[in-house]
Amino acid sequence: MQQGRSADELLDIVDDQDRVVGQALRGEATARRLRHRCVFVLARDPEDRIFVHRRTAEKLVFPSLYDMFVGGVVGAGESYDEAAGREAEEELGVTGLSPTPLFRFLYESRDHTWWSAVYETRTPADVSPQADEVAWHAFLTEAELTARLPEWTWVPDGLAAWQRLTLWRSGSGS
Repeated sequence: MQQGRSADELLDIVDDQDRVVGQALRGEATARRLRHRCVFVLARDPEDRIFVHRRTAEKLVFPSLYDMFVGGVVGAGESYDEAAGREAEEELGVTGLSPTPLFRFLYESRDHTWWSAVYETRTPADVSPQADEVAWHAFLTEAELTARLPEWTWVPDGLAAWQRLTLWRSGSGS
């Protein structure tokens, strides 16, 4: 399912149990802090390095910040799995990806709230990220990424997903 990337994209609005309770346009959902769904896909190349990027200044949410995930909102009627595959392929500029679901969590901040599904996928190192999504990118080892966590300004939801992924991998929770 191809979804638009604008404030006019239709989203399912969900409750605190991730049940659909309505629909709204993305711009309205953002402006009114309506809970919706998002996917986070950690993309690793054949050398096990992680795709890291800086978002473009034109992004509706968290412009110009760094992220260790590709992903985005889940469109109305779209499944998490469909959105993860679509977003990963669109943002990385590759085809044939099969993101593996890991876990879900509820992200909430003063300004935003969404149910978040975290995935992981393997991607070729030769990617062609979307110019309107990605201003800069590189593949970093996990050690290089960890070293940059205090140095760069990260998207807060991606940082929360990274922290939860780290705990999930250690068996300490989800």
